[in-house]
Amino acid sequence: MSLSREIARMIINTRYEQLPAEVVSFAKLCILDWLGSALAGEKQQPAQILAAIAEDMGGSGQATLITGGTSSVWNAALVNGAASHIVELDDIHKASIIHAATVVIPAALAVAEWKRKSGRELIAAVVIGYDICYRIGEAVSPSHYYYWHNTATCGTFGAAAAAGYLLGLTEEELIQALGSAGTQAAGLWEFIEDGAMSKQLHPGKAAMNGVLAAQLAQRGFTGATRILEGRRGFFQAMSESADAMKVTEGLGQTYKITENSFKIHASCRHTHHAVDMILEMLQERDIRPETIESIAVKTYQVALNITDNPHPQTVYAAKFSLQFCTALAAVKRSAGLADFSKSALADPEVLALMRRVEVGVDPQIDAAYPEKWGAAIEVKLADGTRIAKQTDYPKGDPESPVTDELVDKFRKLTADRPAEAVERYVERTLHLEELAEAGLLLSEL
Repeated sequence: MSLSREIARMIINTRYEQLPAEVVSFAKLCILDWLGSALAGEKQQPAQILAAIAEDMGGSGQATLITGGTSSVWNAALVNGAASHIVELDDIHKASIIHAATVVIPAALAVAEWKRKSGRELIAAVVIGYDICYRIGEAVSPSHYYYWHNTATCGTFGAAAAAGYLLGLTEEELIQALGSAGTQAAGLWEFIEDGAMSKQLHPGKAAMNGVLAAQLAQRGFTGATRILEGRRGFFQAMSESADAMKVTEGLGQTYKITENSFKIHASCRHTHHAVDMILEMLQERDIRPETIESIAVKTYQVALNITDNPHPQTVYAAKFSLQFCTALAAVKRSAGLADFSKSALADPEVLALMRRVEVGVDPQIDAAYPEKWGAAIEVKLADGTRIAKQTDYPKGDPESPVTDELVDKFRKLTADRPAEAVERYVERTLHLEELAEAGLLLSEL
């Protein structure tokens, strides 16, 4: 049996009523966390540019744009996906290295609003979408991640699965949808060299392409039936050592959404371990930045592939600089959304300390990746004191949960909005299963 058929059967057989209560509750937190990032990002330039393009392209008012107004279901998936990936506070899955919320939820929510699906149906679609993209991401990682942005490539499958579920596709149609999703899967890491807006285009386009793939299949448009394991398929083309068993192990029996990690710092996840440990040191003792002689951070190679940037030139690039994030945390005692700014990028104290941060690879930590996103840090003070810490799990991982803090995180990300509207967002999301129409989630817009 092809992998696409096994996935299609899982989608067909999944129903809200069979989901464990803890999975439903967790999925609602994922949706709330996504919404906070989307609302925080919607006024940023990348989202506004895409919203303007959506207006240029036109389209019937099928679904709500996070930037305001309505447009086609494609445009809603595109704009809402991009907006949620701007402020670098969206969720992440360790083993697959995917920000699933930015792709799956915009696609599912747009289709759910368009087709007037219930909150329960939206929850089930999100659980399915997360599960499928995580499994495919695990199958091709870590080699796939060097050139390809997993959120864009593997996320496309998750978006198609979620959209296909909500559109009520048959088993055969779902197979065709997965084929069309896979042939559209793209997203190269070269954007990191310039800090380009392509990073936001990736989830938006993946969400849009997933919806397109599902709609095409519903109309009888065919796709490759063995898009994953075929000799010219996704695995062969985009991974050095794909493991198909990662896709099917426990498929339909366990729900991988609960493996999701949440972010509490507004930077690349590969910087969070160092930020966590610096902040812990500052809580334990009063360390003034000028007394720090050096900071050594040892981590896994992939983290350095993405974040070894000792001279970031833009605020966005600074979020992908392990050196800057470590120094920022030490100076500002925080690494939240407001801490990353032009003034911080030019702060003499931050810049001086950043030059004293050294990064490198620890072989044991590297061998544990991607199951563990760990790091070891040593701070040497001017008086000769050395302070060392090590962690396997940044805060927000399932092993170091922050789920109790997510409502507060949402409120902080939406602090510029009327308090009454913010509380209505929280109430509707945390009681999403009670909504007769999932589209009401964005009715404040």
